[in-house]
Amino acid sequence: MAKVAIVGCGAMGSVYAALMVDAGHEVHAVTLWADHAEAMRTRGLRCEGASGDRTVPISASATTDGIGVCDLVIIATKAFDVEAAARSCAPLLDGETVVQTIQNGLGSPEIAAPILGPDRVAVGVVGGFGASLRGPGHAHHNGMEMIRFGPYAGLPPERLRGAAEVWESAGFRVALFDDIQRMVWEKLIMNVAFSGSSCATGLTIGEILADSDAWRVARGCAEEAVAVAGAAGVALDVGDPIEHVRRLGGEIGGAKPSMLLDFEAGRRCEIDAINGSIPRLGRPLGVPTPVNDTVVGLVRSRERALLIEP
Repeated sequence: MAKVAIVGCGAMGSVYAALMVDAGHEVHAVTLWADHAEAMRTRGLRCEGASGDRTVPISASATTDGIGVCDLVIIATKAFDVEAAARSCAPLLDGETVVQTIQNGLGSPEIAAPILGPDRVAVGVVGGFGASLRGPGHAHHNGMEMIRFGPYAGLPPERLRGAAEVWESAGFRVALFDDIQRMVWEKLIMNVAFSGSSCATGLTIGEILADSDAWRVARGCAEEAVAVAGAAGVALDVGDPIEHVRRLGGEIGGAKPSMLLDFEAGRRCEIDAINGSIPRLGRPLGVPTPVNDTVVGLVRSRERALLIEP
């Protein structure tokens, strides 16, 4: 069994942690939410939803102190916390440790790799989970679509496969990719469609799909992302990308994207790493992105209204 540290153990990280503990791995959850850490330490971590309902004992703390060297480190923070999380991982690493960065949006591996060493980093994306925290020590998820990983630069294939086996042993369906740009962008178009539009409207994914006006905004965001990907030379392999987005969204219609959950909890949103990445990359490529520009502006305005610090 593997020794695993999950740094940034929020909603999604808690789903990973619970299923890995249930599979017999030694898992250490690191979260900055003191009440979440305390609940996990004292009552265990409950995870319910598509995978069933379980409560598992788990080691939980606010820092990486005292955990020691791990076989696998998973950085599951928000994009804007990746640098601090990567720096905190130094005591967890030896020459064989694999570090997987799993964030929404673009740019996180490029921040983490120079700190951690590019030849130990795997880039990860997940889809179709719709995870949330129902309370301290209590995670819920609506689905279990897929975990995808690829080497950032130089990670040996056997170490990537060994890390994937940890996930597979815990019931996750894993696919490995050589083309990490394609992998990341195929997930990004889904995030771009629903994250900003949900945060701007307060609607769930299913409600967006059912509302013609909201869906027109979400679709426009996704279409612009597809256009930027094409201009950047990224070859998507999902058939019709808009129908791909609609299909995956329909499978977790009751879910609120993490951006909306963060906004409702008064936490900073990942708008710049998700919808904001499309205008940022589209501008030098000559691709207009008016829908994403508008959605980014609306979400930033909503954050300012709640006095959420950037």
